[in-house]
Amino acid sequence: MDRTAGGWVNGFIGVAIFSGSLPATRVAVMDFDPVFLTCARASIAALLGLVLLLTFRERRPAGADLRPLAVVALGVVVGFPLLTALALQHITSAHSIVFLGLLPLCTAVFAVLRGGERPRPAFWLFSLLGSVFVVGYAALESGGASLRDNLLMLAAVAVCGLGYAEGAQLSRRLGGWQVISWALVLALPVMLPIGLFTMPTSFSHAGAAAWAGMAYVSLFSMLIGFIFWYRGLSQGGIAAVGQLQLLQPFMGLALAALLLHESVSWTMLVATLGAVICIAGAKKHA
Repeated sequence: MDRTAGGWVNGFIGVAIFSGSLPATRVAVMDFDPVFLTCARASIAALLGLVLLLTFRERRPAGADLRPLAVVALGVVVGFPLLTALALQHITSAHSIVFLGLLPLCTAVFAVLRGGERPRPAFWLFSLLGSVFVVGYAALESGGASLRDNLLMLAAVAVCGLGYAEGAQLSRRLGGWQVISWALVLALPVMLPIGLFTMPTSFSHAGAAAWAGMAYVSLFSMLIGFIFWYRGLSQGGIAAVGQLQLLQPFMGLALAALLLHESVSWTMLVATLGAVICIAGAKKHA
């Protein structure tokens, strides 16, 4: 298998892993506090990442890399997990997954802002139409979601896009899995104390499903998925492999329906499909 084909395979595996993040978070927040869950998943993944970095004797990031690593940490280690956990206390994972249709767009927008790219006007037309599909769905068929929950999901997608774009640039210098590992280690001195402070006095209320959800988001969503994802980006190209994110809403909706038995309406599918088509058009004209 050549390098480019390997990039597509690794990228697809990463997206498939990420597609289970919101359903797993939904299960976990039923029994765990969102702040504790966010800190616990980050701390567990950080300790594993530290073991990897020490085992392979990776060199420390340069001083100039610390600020971008902090942006990655704020986006994908703290921001996205915490904001989605707060929202998923009150909405279904199926509803939240619709917002992932905006994730490729947000990643592209921050690539423009951070990388100085200048897409053609058609790019912004498709981007606007995709946003209308997603925001229109959220407004017309909220499924019990409040404005607060929808805004939390929009903010989560925005910070995640920033973290993806920043991490993709860093991966060219530091390597794929090293980026997320260093970002996790950088956040550990903050996340571990908060996690211990918010830890419940007893875990007797937590069921097996909640523990499984925490294990998934800690091991797969927070670390293993990024190993495949950033490796795929570095092998196959950020712009090309990044388009695989368009599959994530469909995978996530399927998991929500199959594993959590959540209702996936036709309007939800139409909104997701419309967003995906528009973002694909935006990518074509980027």
